[in-house]
Amino acid sequence: MQLKHLKTLLTPQEGAAKVTCMAWAPNNTKFAVCTVDRVVLLYDEQGERRDKFSTKPLDPKFGKQSYAVNDMVFSPDSTKIAIGQSDNIIFVYRIGEDWYCSLSAVTCLLWPAEHAIIYGLVDGKVRLANTQTNKSSTIYGTESCVVSLASNVSGKGILSGHADGTVVRYFFDDEGSGESQGKLLMHPCPPYALAWGANSIMVGGCDKKVVAYGREGHILQTFDYSRDRSEKEFTVAATSPSGQSVVFGSFDRSVQGLLGKKQIKLHVVFIICSLLELFDCCLRRAIYKNKFEMTYVGLSQVIVRNLSTGTRVVLKSYYGYEIEEVKIMGKDRYLVAHTSDTLLLGDLLTNKLSEVPWPSSGGNEKFFFENETVCMIFNAGELSLVEYSNNEILGSVRTEFMNPHLISVRLNERKQRGVEDNKKLAYLIDIKTVAVVDLAGGYNLGTISHDSKIDWLELNETGRKLLFRDKKLRLHLYDIETGVKTTVLSFCSYVQWVPGSDVVVAQNRGNLCIWYSIDSPESITMFPIKGDIVDLERADGKTDVIVTEGVNTLTYTLDEGLIEFGTAIDDGDYDRATAFLETLEMSPETEAMWKTLSKLALEARQLHIAERCCAALGDVSTVRFLHQTNQLADKVTEEMGGDGTTFYQVQARVAKLDKNFKLAEMHYMEQNATDEAIEMYQELHMWDDCIAVAEAKGHPELNSLRGNYYHWLTETGQDERAGEVKESEGDFQGAINLYLKAGLPAKAARLAISRPEITSNSETVSRIATNLIKGEFYERAGDLYEKIRNNQRALECYCKGGAFRKAVELARLAFPAEVVKLEEAWGDYLVQQKQMDAAINHFIEAGCSLKAIEAAIAARQWKKAVHILELQEDSAAAKYYVKIAQYYTSMQDYEMAEQLFVKGGHIKDAIDMYTTAGRWEEAHKLAVKCMTEEEVMALYVSRAQELERDGKFKEAERLFATVKQPDLAIAMYKKNRLFDDVIRLVAKYHPDLLTETHLHLAKELEAESRLSEAEYHFMEAGEWKAAVHMYRVNDMWEDAHRVAKTHGGAGAQKQVAYLWARSLGGEAAVKLLNKFGLLEYAIESAANNFAFDFAFDLARLSCKEKIPEIHLKHAIYLEDELLFLGMCVCVNCSRYVHNKDWANAQRVAEGHDPESVSEVLVGQAKFCFEQKDFQKAEAFLLRAQRPELAVKHYKDADMWSDAMRICKEYLPNKLSILQEEYERETSKKGVRGVEGLLEQAREWEQSGEYSRAVECYLKVKDDANTALMEKCWMKAAELSIKFLSGDRAVEVIQVVGPRLTHLRKYNAAAELYLNMDLIKEAIDVFIEGEEWNKAKRVAKELEPRFSKTRSHTAQTQKHLTTSDSLVGVDVMAALDMYAERGQWEKCLDTASKQNFKILHKYVALYATHLIKEEDALKALQLYVQHGAPPYPQNFNIYKRLFLDFINLPNTDGPESYRMWADLRNFLLQLCENLIKSSEANSPAHEDFEQMLLTVHYYATRSAAKGVEQLMSIATKLSVSLLRHTELIPADKAFYEAGLACRAVGWENMAFIFLNHFLDLCDATEEGTLDALDHSDFLDTDIPFEVPVPTKLCVTDAQREQIRDWVLMVSMDNRLEQVLPRDERNTYEASLVAANTGLRSLPCVLTGYPVLRNKIEFSVGKQANKEDWNRFLMATKTTHSPECQDVLQFISQWCGGLPASGFSVY
Repeated sequence: MQLKHLKTLLTPQEGAAKVTCMAWAPNNTKFAVCTVDRVVLLYDEQGERRDKFSTKPLDPKFGKQSYAVNDMVFSPDSTKIAIGQSDNIIFVYRIGEDWYCSLSAVTCLLWPAEHAIIYGLVDGKVRLANTQTNKSSTIYGTESCVVSLASNVSGKGILSGHADGTVVRYFFDDEGSGESQGKLLMHPCPPYALAWGANSIMVGGCDKKVVAYGREGHILQTFDYSRDRSEKEFTVAATSPSGQSVVFGSFDRSVQGLLGKKQIKLHVVFIICSLLELFDCCLRRAIYKNKFEMTYVGLSQVIVRNLSTGTRVVLKSYYGYEIEEVKIMGKDRYLVAHTSDTLLLGDLLTNKLSEVPWPSSGGNEKFFFENETVCMIFNAGELSLVEYSNNEILGSVRTEFMNPHLISVRLNERKQRGVEDNKKLAYLIDIKTVAVVDLAGGYNLGTISHDSKIDWLELNETGRKLLFRDKKLRLHLYDIETGVKTTVLSFCSYVQWVPGSDVVVAQNRGNLCIWYSIDSPESITMFPIKGDIVDLERADGKTDVIVTEGVNTLTYTLDEGLIEFGTAIDDGDYDRATAFLETLEMSPETEAMWKTLSKLALEARQLHIAERCCAALGDVSTVRFLHQTNQLADKVTEEMGGDGTTFYQVQARVAKLDKNFKLAEMHYMEQNATDEAIEMYQELHMWDDCIAVAEAKGHPELNSLRGNYYHWLTETGQDERAGEVKESEGDFQGAINLYLKAGLPAKAARLAISRPEITSNSETVSRIATNLIKGEFYERAGDLYEKIRNNQRALECYCKGGAFRKAVELARLAFPAEVVKLEEAWGDYLVQQKQMDAAINHFIEAGCSLKAIEAAIAARQWKKAVHILELQEDSAAAKYYVKIAQYYTSMQDYEMAEQLFVKGGHIKDAIDMYTTAGRWEEAHKLAVKCMTEEEVMALYVSRAQELERDGKFKEAERLFATVKQPDLAIAMYKKNRLFDDVIRLVAKYHPDLLTETHLHLAKELEAESRLSEAEYHFMEAGEWKAAVHMYRVNDMWEDAHRVAKTHGGAGAQKQVAYLWARSLGGEAAVKLLNKFGLLEYAIESAANNFAFDFAFDLARLSCKEKIPEIHLKHAIYLEDELLFLGMCVCVNCSRYVHNKDWANAQRVAEGHDPESVSEVLVGQAKFCFEQKDFQKAEAFLLRAQRPELAVKHYKDADMWSDAMRICKEYLPNKLSILQEEYERETSKKGVRGVEGLLEQAREWEQSGEYSRAVECYLKVKDDANTALMEKCWMKAAELSIKFLSGDRAVEVIQVVGPRLTHLRKYNAAAELYLNMDLIKEAIDVFIEGEEWNKAKRVAKELEPRFSKTRSHTAQTQKHLTTSDSLVGVDVMAALDMYAERGQWEKCLDTASKQNFKILHKYVALYATHLIKEEDALKALQLYVQHGAPPYPQNFNIYKRLFLDFINLPNTDGPESYRMWADLRNFLLQLCENLIKSSEANSPAHEDFEQMLLTVHYYATRSAAKGVEQLMSIATKLSVSLLRHTELIPADKAFYEAGLACRAVGWENMAFIFLNHFLDLCDATEEGTLDALDHSDFLDTDIPFEVPVPTKLCVTDAQREQIRDWVLMVSMDNRLEQVLPRDERNTYEASLVAANTGLRSLPCVLTGYPVLRNKIEFSVGKQANKEDWNRFLMATKTTHSPECQDVLQFISQWCGGLPASGFSVY
C-alpha cells in the first residue's frame, strides 16, 4: 500500500479545536468537515475549500452552544448531507429543508442507500430515516449507547457497535449469504473503531487491540499493541472500497479520527490544534498511453482518469475478483478489463459499466466498438453482445463473419407504441444467409436466404426493416413482420439509414437516391451527382449528404420535413404528420406518405385524418363516404357522449370501406338491425347474401326480395343467374329458355337430360341440340341424342367431339361393324393430342401395326415397339429397327442394339456402334461374321486413320492390332513423334529390331537436338560411346563425362575428362583436371598422344617440374618424324590419294611436298564430282587454281548455269565461247518448250546476261497456264527496268503491258506503265478495267493533259459519292475508296463480310495509318478485335507496335496493366498462329516469342506493383528485363531496375544499375556506346551490344537526382560495387552459370533462374516455388483482378496451372 501526503486542509490552532466529524461524498467530488464551532466546511476533491454553512439547534431558544454535531453523512447521490446532533435531531440539508426529529441524541450516521439514512442514538436504538416520507422508524434497539456504525461493501447490511462491547448485525438484503442477524459478538471494550471488510469484521477500542472476527463472530486473529507504551486507544477505522483493506486510527496525544474516501483518500484529524491532513492511498498507479492515469485502489477496483479532461471512472469488480489488466480501446473511449472469471467493460463518455461472466479464453477475443450501446465480442466463432450498464450477456450467436458491416444491433434506439424492450440483432449465418434475432425475447424473427454473397446489412432503428446489399451491388429491403423481400436498387455503391428516422439514402452510379417513405420502395427521389457519397450527417435539425467530386466536397441537404414525417408516424402523432404533409406540394413521395397515413389512421379509427388523407389523394368517393361516417360519429358523440367511432353504424361503415362485409353484417346483426344489413347488401347488389340474411331472420319481405332479385337479373342481362333461380324454383322449361338465351346450351342440356319431361319434348331437344352443335359442344349433343335414342346422330357427334370412348361403347351396341374404324380414328385423334402411349393399344385393336409401332416409338415405349415389330411379316416394318437400335445404343444396351441392327440389315451401323463405344472385340467378332477379311481390314484401317486424325492414338492402335497390322500403328506413332509407344510396339511385335530401332530413334532425336531423349535410346541400344560422342559434338561435356563414368568405367571417364580439359584449355582446363584429380594423367596422355602444346600449357600452369620431361619427349618425336619423313613422303602421299584419305594426303603434301598439293586437291575434287558434291568439288578446284576444270566438270554434268558463273568470274575471256557452246547444245537437244525457255532464262539471269534472259522470258507462251505467263512476263519487265537501258525497258513494257491487259491484269499492267512514266497508257488500262478511282487519281495528277479522262470518270465519281452501289460491282475498289476517304470503320465492316485475308489487308492499312498518327494503342485494339494473322507482310507492323509500346514513358505502374495485358494477349495469339503456319520456328517466330516473354514481364510487373506484398516480385521482374535490352531501351530498363531495387532496399544492385544508366546517358549524347564500361556485368547474361537509345527516358532534373544519389552512395563507401551471387557463384539473376555455362530456365513469374524448389508446368516452363506461393497468397488475400488475370494468362500460356496451386477465381 502506498501513502502520499497531498496537502494540509486545516492549519493547526492554539488550544483545543476539535474536528467533530467528516464525510466523503459517494461521487468523490465533495468532502465535508464539521469543526468544534458547529460549522460545516465543504472541499472539492483537490482539497480546495468551496463552501461552508452553519448548523442549527433543535430549538433556537436554546442557543448554538446547546448541542454538538456527532456525525454526518452524504446521500448516495451526493446531493444531500445528513447531520446527526446531540440535541436529538438529524438535519438533512438540501434547499433549506430540515427533517427527522429524534427522541435521543444522535451519535453516528450511515447513508448506505437512496432515501435511507441509518443513525445510532445515545439510548441504544438504531433507526432508519426515509427521505421520501420524512418519517423514521426503529430497526432495532439495545440497552447500550451506539458508539459506531459500519456497512458492508454492497451497503445491504450494517453493523452497530455499543458501549457495552456488543456488536449487532442487521441485513436489508442478505444477498443469499444465509448469514445470521442480531447480536453477533461481544468485544471486551466499546468498539469505537468498527469496520466490515470483505471476509471479516475488524474491531478496535481502548484496550489497544485490533481483533478480526469471522462472519459469525468467532475470533480469527488478534493484533495486540498494549505493550507499546507509545500507542493509545483506537478511535476510528475505515475499509477500502473493495473491503480488502482496513485502516485504524489511534489516539496519540493528537489523532482523533480518520475517514477513507470511497475510492482513494484518507484524512487524519488532530483535535488539539485542529490540524486536518489529506493523504492519497493506493496499491499502485500507472500512466496509460500518456493519456490516462490508472490508480489501483484495491485488487478489484481501479480509478481511470483522463489526463486531458480530468474526468474519472471507477472500474470495480462487483464479485470482488482481482482486476488483471485494463485496456482503453475504441478511439480511447471504451474500457476493457479481465478478471479470472469475469469481463469488465465500460464507456468513458457515458460512464456506463458492465461486468459479465467470462471464463478465461487466453486473451483471443476481438472487440468491436462500432455500436455505441453494445460491445461486440468475437471469440472462437462465437459473437457475444454486452450492453453497457448491463451485467448479463445480452446474447450469443455462432457466426464466422465479424465485419461490422455484416452485423447490425439495435437496442431501444427509438421508442415505439406498445414496445417496451426492443433489442434486435441481424447477422450472417453464412455468406448468403441472414438471420434476425430478438435479443430481448431470445427467439429468431426470420432467416433470409439470398442467391448471391452479401457484403453489407443494417437494421433500421426500430428493428422492423432490414436493408442488405449483395456482391452484385443490388440493394434489398426485407420487412421482418411480413417476411417480404424487395429489390429496391441496382448498382448501389453507398447506402445508409438517416439517423432518427426510417429514411434511406443510397447512391446508384451517378444518382443520389432517397426514400422518404421506405414502406413504398417504388417512391424514390433521385438527384444527379458527379462524385461519390462519403458520409451522412444529421445535426441541428438538418440532414446533409457529403459528396466528393474530385478534390471538392459538396453538401446535399435533405428535406427535413419529409424525414420528420416518418418520426411522427412512429410516434403515433397523426395530427402532426397531417399538418406537416399539408405544407408540401403533391409529388410521388408525398402521395406515398398520404397513402401510408391514410392506412394507419383507419387502423387507429382516426376517421377525420383518414378523410383528409383521401381528399389529398383525390379519392372523391372515399372522401364522401368518410365524411358521412364522420358526421354520423360526431352526431352520436353530441347526442350520446363518448366516442362516436364505437357506434355500430360507424363501425359497420368502416368495415364496408375495408370491404369486410361480413364484419359489417355482424355489427348490424349484433344490434338486431336486420333491415340495415339487407339494405347494405341491396345497395351492393349482393342479393345472395341479402336473401340469406332474410331467410335466417324469417323476414316478411323475403318473397318480394326474391322477385326483386329475379327482376334485377333479367334487367341486367344476367340470364344464366336468372336461369339458376328458375331452376331452383322448379320452372325447368323457363330455366332452359334462359340458359339458351345466355348462350349456355351445355347447361340446358344437363338440365334436359336430368328431367325426363324435357326430353320428351322434341322441339325443346332439337333447340338444345342445334345450339350445342353450333357451340361445338359435340359430346354433350351426343349425350342428348343418345338419351332420345337417335344413335346415328349421337355417334356422329361423339366422333366430332373426340369422345371416342362413348362412340365405341355406342357402336358396340348399335353398329358393331364400325368398331374397328372407330378404334383407328381414336388412335389418330390421340396422336394428334400427343397422347402416343394411349394411342398404341387402339391401333393394335384396329390392326394398324405400323401406326402402333410409330406411336410406341414416339411414346418411347421401346420394348412394346420391339414386341409389335417382331410380330410383323411386312418388309416395310424393317425401317423401324434402326430407330429403335439407335435408342438402345444411346442407352449403352449394345447387345440389344446389335440384334436390332442385324435384323434390320444394318450390320455396318452395328460395327460403327461398337467401334465408337471402344468395344473392339465385339465389333471385330461381328465384322468377321458378316464381312470378308479384306473388307474388315479396309474398314478397320480407315477407321483407325480417322481416329489418328482426331488424336485418339490408343484407340487407333487397338484397331490396327485387331486386324494384325502393328506396323501401321508403329508408323502412326513414329509420324506423331510418340517414340515411347514406337519402342513398346517394336518390343512387342519385332523384338529382333528393338536395338536397331533405339539407334534409329536416337539419331533422329540427336538431329532434333533432343539430346536427353537421344541418350536414353543410345543407352537402351547399348551404345554409350555414341551418347558420349553426341554430347562431345554438342559441347555438353558434363553430360558426356556423366555417361562415360556411368557406363564406360574409369578409363572412359579419364579419357572424356582429358578431352574436356583439352577443349577448354588454359586455366579452366587445369581447374577441371584438379577437380577430377587427373592433372598428371592428362599431361602424360597429351605427351604420349603428341599433343605437346596442350602438355606444355598444363605443365606451365600447374606442374612446371614436368616441362623438361615434355621437352625430351617432344625432341624424340621430332627426330623420328624427320628421319621417316624424307623416305616416306612421296609413297605416303600416293598411298593416301589412292585410298582417298584426303586429309592425310593433304597434310603430307603441305608439310613435305607443296607442289603436289594441287594434284591432291584436283583428285579430291574429281572424287567429289563423282559423289555429286559439286560445291566441295568447286571449292577444291578453285583452291588448286584450276577453274577451267570446274567449268569442264559442270559442262559434263549439264550444269550450264554453274559453268557460266565460274567462267564469268574466273575466265571472263572465254564466256562468249561458252555461251555459244551452250546455245548449240540446247538447239542440238531441241529443248524449245516452256520448261526449256524458263531454264535458259534463269541461267542467263544468273550469269548476268539480262537482255538474253528478258528475251527468253518474253518467249514463254502457254495458254493453259496463264499464271506462269504472267509471272514470266512480269519477270521480264522487272529485269528490263532494273538492268536494261531506258529505251529498251520501254520497248519491253510496251510488249508486256498489252499482254497483261489481255489477261485482265489491269493493275499490274498500269503499274508497269506508271514505272516507265507512260501515264496515258496507265490511265487507259485503268479505264478499261473500270478502276475509276485509280484512273481519276492518276488523271488528277496530270490535269491539263487528260481532261477527257476527267470527264469520263466524273460520272463514275458522281455515282460513287451518292451511293454505295460500287460495293456490289467491285468490292476492292469500294474498299480502296473508303480507305482513301478515311472511312475506316465502314471499310473494315465491308471487308469483314469478305474473306479473312481481305479484312486483314485493310486492318494492316488502318494500323499503319494509326501508327503514323502515333496512336499505337488504337492500332493494338484493332488486332485484339480482329485477331493476329501470321502474315509475313504484317511482321513489321507487329514489331513497330511492340517498339512503340516499350518506348512509352511512365508505363510501369499498376494503372498500365490493361495496356500491357492486351499487348501480351495479342503476341500470345500471334505466336500460337505462327506455330500452325509455315513460319513456325523461323527467326521471326523466335523474335516474337522473345517479345511475348518481355511484354509478359511488363504486364506481371504492373500487376505486382498494385499489391504491396508483391513489390519484391515487381523488382525481380525489372531486374530480369535487363536481359532483354537488345529489344527494349537500355537506358529505360536500367533506370527502372535501379529505382525498383532502391525502393526495396537492394542498394548494391540499385547503385550498379543507376551508375550504368548514367553511363548510358553520357554515351547516348556522344552517339556511340563503344566506350561504355561493362565490367560490372561480366559473367552475366546482360547483353553488351545494345542499340543506342534515340532519346533519353528521363528529364534532366530526374537525371541529376540520380547522379546526386549515386555520388552520395559512392562517397559513403558503404556499398560494394558487386552484384549479388547465388549458390552457383553466379549473379543471382543470370540464367547462365558462369563456371559451367549451363543455362537454367527462367521463372514464369519473375524471370529469375529456377534452381532448386520449383513448380513445373506441362509445357516445360517452370517457376520458383517461393515466388509462386507468395504470388498465389497475395492474389487470394487481395482479390486483385490484375493478379488473377496474370494467373489466367499463365494457365493459358503454360498449359494449365500446376496441381499444387490453389484457385483464386
